Amino acid sequence: MNVPHIILASNSPRRKQLIQLLDLPFEIFPADIDETRNHGEAAKFYVKRLAHEKALWAAEQKVGLIIAADTIVVDGDVILGKPLHVDEARSMLLSLRGHQHHVLTAIALIDSVTGRQSLDLCCTAVPMRDYSDDEIDAYIKSGDPLDKAGAYAIQHQGFNPVEKMDGCFASVMGFPLCHVVRNLRQMDFNSQVDVPAACQKALTYNCPVYERILENV
Repeated sequence: MNVPHIILASNSPRRKQLIQLLDLPFEIFPADIDETRNHGEAAKFYVKRLAHEKALWAAEQKVGLIIAADTIVVDGDVILGKPLHVDEARSMLLSLRGHQHHVLTAIALIDSVTGRQSLDLCCTAVPMRDYSDDEIDAYIKSGDPLDKAGAYAIQHQGFNPVEKMDGCFASVMGFPLCHVVRNLRQMDFNSQVDVPAACQKALTYNCPVYERILENV
């Protein structure tokens, strides 16, 4: 299989951290699009549209394999984006406390040379623990929630917001690696790395879903 030169259409440090596990050459080229949700647009269509539009934007300006992603937090019928200020971060963390919500991450791949495209979606159930008000205050003071959808980072070791999950940990961080690998293979590209093993080692997470994801190629 061919080894692509990847353009990651994102400035997210989490996505940069995770894409490095593929051990493929890549560059960062953040997409600049309008991320306004259309009236009445369902969450899964919204997140897939944004990922696709980011990839299209980058493909118009770069030569290579564009990979774009978008992540949203969905609590019931409410989509939680990045909090605009501290009070909104606190409100989000309170609303998520002690029950399960879902994180949707869409990935879009476009080969700007051949025009081939791929679009995929990972939906992960995330059960939050019953953290205290004091823990919320301490976490907000760290500044970490303000650039995160839903006002939290699942991997934050000081806050540890999640009780126990059985889905894709990397997807909640914003970049579902096994879905990326699956779509790379569909476009006749691949990484020579054992990506599930590398991901689980890096995230210290025993993933129960990677085999099911990768068998659907």
